Amino acid sequence: MLTQIKLRDFRCFEQLEVEIVPGTQFFVGDNAQGKTSILEAVCVLLRLASPRSTSLQPLVREGSRGFSVQGAYDGRLMQFYLGAERRKLVLDSVEQPGTAEYLRLAKLVYFSNTDLELVRGSGEGRRRFQEILGSQIEPLYRTNLRAYERALRSRNRLLKTVPSRRREIEAYDTPLLETGSLLTQLRGQLVTELQPWIAQAQRSIRAITAGGAAEELTLTYQPGSGDDFAAALVESREEETRLRQTLVGPHRDDLRLLLGGKSAAVYGSEGQQRTLALSLKMAQAGLLEAVWKKPPMLLLDDVFGELDPGRRNALLATLPAGSQRLVATTHLDWLDDAPDGPIWRLSDRAIEPTAPR
Repeated sequence: MLTQIKLRDFRCFEQLEVEIVPGTQFFVGDNAQGKTSILEAVCVLLRLASPRSTSLQPLVREGSRGFSVQGAYDGRLMQFYLGAERRKLVLDSVEQPGTAEYLRLAKLVYFSNTDLELVRGSGEGRRRFQEILGSQIEPLYRTNLRAYERALRSRNRLLKTVPSRRREIEAYDTPLLETGSLLTQLRGQLVTELQPWIAQAQRSIRAITAGGAAEELTLTYQPGSGDDFAAALVESREEETRLRQTLVGPHRDDLRLLLGGKSAAVYGSEGQQRTLALSLKMAQAGLLEAVWKKPPMLLLDDVFGELDPGRRNALLATLPAGSQRLVATTHLDWLDDAPDGPIWRLSDRAIEPTAPR
């Protein structure tokens, strides 16, 4: 359980310290006051990744050289620092040589009002969904993904600068194939494990969201290398030389989301698509709890805007029991039951607690 978060030069905050309680805790305020930034900081502290940006550099407060996020989780002191020239991970006052031990401590799921893009957006968002979940379940996933990305960058650099030097380019084929094939295997296994949790989440959410889908929901993994990565790489040589980039591999993977056997992105109504997006995140939480043997932390960033008050309360009640929840919202007029902790109110990017109503 997270009990404290401290920020320095993070997004709009020069400094901020917040005590975090068990159960559900609300951050309330108008837009652009920093509610999302607090949830983002928690995500960066525990997962070393932002849910809003693939790069961490935009998180540095304007005019600063770097940022720091600190916190206490299950009695362990954690700190992540990003500077202009280096980054640093600290666990219990000891700088960590790698990420494995640090990332083993906490699991979390980030819900956002942009989750709809998981259904109707590009494949990049769905690949990132797999990367985040896969890295929290299997430590080998993150290590292998980074190795694949290094091989891919090196290979693409040669293709852009000296595309005719095929022998040098092919020197990266072996590491690309080795890491890419394992990544494909891990992603396929992840989708198989996720499928029953998606079906269960859909049944729970369908009664809550407007336009809930009654059709069978299925998730299909589509490898960007086809059935044979090595053969696809050979077959694409002429085209990749012309376009100067690697055209096949896990960096082209996607997930196919189907409702009643039809593409949810093409044929699903907006209500059905929102149901599916919520189902993906609820399934993520369910699978993490099954693997980790305790509920993950849940961060809900203004996800209630499209729901009426009854469905907002129903959604809160449907979230995994026992999970610690941080909720950002513009107001709490819709909340039926008094929260079990303080309500943090933000105004002019300053924060203060108010007593539960």
